[in-house]
Amino acid sequence: MKNIHSIEFYTGSKEELLPGFEKDFPYIASRAELDKYIGHYVPWHWHKTVELFYMESGSIEYDTPGGKLLFPAGSGGIVNSNVLHMTKAISQKEKNIQLLHIFDVSLLAGEQGSRIEQKYIAPIITAPQIEVIPLFPGNAEEEERILKLLAASFRLSSDEFGYEIKLRETLTEIWLMLFELSRPMREKKGEHNKSNDKIKLMMIYIHEHYREKISIPELAAAAYLSERECYRVFHDCLHMTPVEYIKAYRLQAACQMLAKGQEAVTVISHECGLGSSSYFGKVFREYTHCSPTEYRRKWQNSDR
Repeated sequence: MKNIHSIEFYTGSKEELLPGFEKDFPYIASRAELDKYIGHYVPWHWHKTVELFYMESGSIEYDTPGGKLLFPAGSGGIVNSNVLHMTKAISQKEKNIQLLHIFDVSLLAGEQGSRIEQKYIAPIITAPQIEVIPLFPGNAEEEERILKLLAASFRLSSDEFGYEIKLRETLTEIWLMLFELSRPMREKKGEHNKSNDKIKLMMIYIHEHYREKISIPELAAAAYLSERECYRVFHDCLHMTPVEYIKAYRLQAACQMLAKGQEAVTVISHECGLGSSSYFGKVFREYTHCSPTEYRRKWQNSDR
């Protein structure tokens, strides 16, 4: 299991890049230490793979277009395929460690179009109403059983004989239990929300052009929308305005540059599309509650 302290993305996108993910066994296990992520959070992103997780310690918040969910230690869940989400540590005074199985459903379903895929996989991953299936200790007996099996699954060693088969068997057992647990969610009919496709197009546009001046008409045009629809999609999916997201994304980029490089603050402010160093200093302090120089010192001197 790999310890991770940051997230990587495909160029110009917010689809997560998964180093070590191989076609012949489309799976990786991660131990995410959210305390060591810059800013103690993982920004908005998505991935085709499903994300099955267990909270070993601390507590985190998951945000999706459908709302927010808090996961304390001992809880877990699954994030569905292609669902927009972000996570953040709730407390910065305790270790926030999340264990993750990230895998393509072909690992369980086999060949595309197989009977297993049609009967047991597709009903979940194609259900737009299912963003997250949460699992909490003390809830239904079935949730307790899944959590126990989920926690144990991370103790499988890649060095032991038959590891890949044992892992697939365990993930399949968990999936079947989740399939039964999700039945009431699946029975609530949901329609594909075109806003999810539109917000991704606009997010990609921002990620490619954040260094430049971005107008709302240009942003809306990237997703073939009117300005009014652009505002509505951002509100519905990310619970913020396009201008707020652009500024937040630029500040996230600035945080990365300050934590990892030695460029002057004035250079970073222009590189991130935030203009003068005085304005940059003002909005950066509002965002992080410290100056750019203090932020750099904190993260470059940390034991990341």
